[in-house]
Amino acid sequence: MTTDSGRAAGDTVAVVVRQWQDIHPGIDTGPMEIIGRINRCAALLQQAEDAPLRRAGLTRAEFDLLGALRRTGHELTPGDLARETFSSGAAVTKRLKQLTERGLVGRRGDTRDRRVAHVTLTDAGRDLVDTVLPGQLEYEKAALSGLDAPGRDDLAALLGQLLAQLEGSLGGPRA
Repeated sequence: MTTDSGRAAGDTVAVVVRQWQDIHPGIDTGPMEIIGRINRCAALLQQAEDAPLRRAGLTRAEFDLLGALRRTGHELTPGDLARETFSSGAAVTKRLKQLTERGLVGRRGDTRDRRVAHVTLTDAGRDLVDTVLPGQLEYEKAALSGLDAPGRDDLAALLGQLLAQLEGSLGGPRA
């Protein structure tokens, strides 16, 4: 159900917006209606914990690291992986240690700078990503099944515009 302005009525954020408008009539809650919904959707999607990943014994963050290595097709440094996955260096280091222990990634030192490590997918890591990815995409498709194809396309385009703007102003350019 939507309101006359096309906004969803009855979701959690709509209730919060109405409460703020009762306290501060005339306040512009437009940003809250967008960012609040993005945050709520992200929280709910994270709470679901990505069932196919969980079955494979992976967290979303671990899969993101493995996926970055798979899709780029070459070795990356932990710093590269942190930038690719929007993670802290410490978090990447911890995850890489766990993935190395599981035999999913390999590390080699840099010949010119021993402080630098180069990370690659092992055959087992590549096989795991290639096995899990189709099921994960089906899971995500099901999560979006309440939207028709044009709605998904419109949402993807709008979120892409927002992300490009935010990356440009807040996150700096990505390589």
